[in-house]
Amino acid sequence: MPRKTPNSRDSHVRTNRRFWEAGSDEYDRRHTLAIGGDRAAAWGLWRVPESSLRLLGPVRGARILELGCGAARWSIALAQKGARPIGLDATRSQLEKARRLVRESRVRVPLVQGNAERIPFDDSTFDTVFCDWGAMTFCDPTRTVPECARVLRRGGRLVFSTASPIRYITFDAKRDRQSRRLERSYFDLRRIVLGDTVEFQLPYGEWIELFARSGLTVERLLETRPESADRSSYVGGGDATWARDWPMEAIWSVRKSASGRSRR
Repeated sequence: MPRKTPNSRDSHVRTNRRFWEAGSDEYDRRHTLAIGGDRAAAWGLWRVPESSLRLLGPVRGARILELGCGAARWSIALAQKGARPIGLDATRSQLEKARRLVRESRVRVPLVQGNAERIPFDDSTFDTVFCDWGAMTFCDPTRTVPECARVLRRGGRLVFSTASPIRYITFDAKRDRQSRRLERSYFDLRRIVLGDTVEFQLPYGEWIELFARSGLTVERLLETRPESADRSSYVGGGDATWARDWPMEAIWSVRKSASGRSRR
């Protein structure tokens, strides 16, 4: 699965932007049914509705930042419920789709092109920052997590879904599927090159340490599990069966302390 990575510390930003600029149309064709309509405000691979998980809390009037917003379907759904969302994405092609969908929806969703490792907003701007895979998978968490904490107001919440560490340590690169064997070191999880993208992952203990250093406290960790009949455009049938026994995905909900202090 991993291979030698470029030396530049920021090379993953360029690599991933290139990938998404080239692949955004294909992504939409493949996944529109999974992420459109009533499934827009839903989490992760199995599209678990936010209405059942209630991870974002009350949204009416809340200032919300969506990282890696893509075509902004999530943010549009939140605006329709009275939230004040802003969508941030690194790619022009995705934001072009987002602008069209925002116009068609007739709600207000400001859209910004930017990098989640350097969020272009002032301190203490948002009540909630969230990400459904997207930026929290393709950016370095040692940069994104402190940035999210910075732009959150005191008591604000960061919620994001991403791969489970277990997904990476059991991924069989040669067969491009999940294995029932351990394929790589859990403790060496950091920067992972997969095909034309660079993804990031940490061991669970390092996630918790990173949150604590950033002044964030873990409130919930959900490890999603598909029902036997669940289908996903993101996951093949064999890997969906695998995910009945081991977590492929994690959803973190962490909150900024009321004092706003971080542990350095």
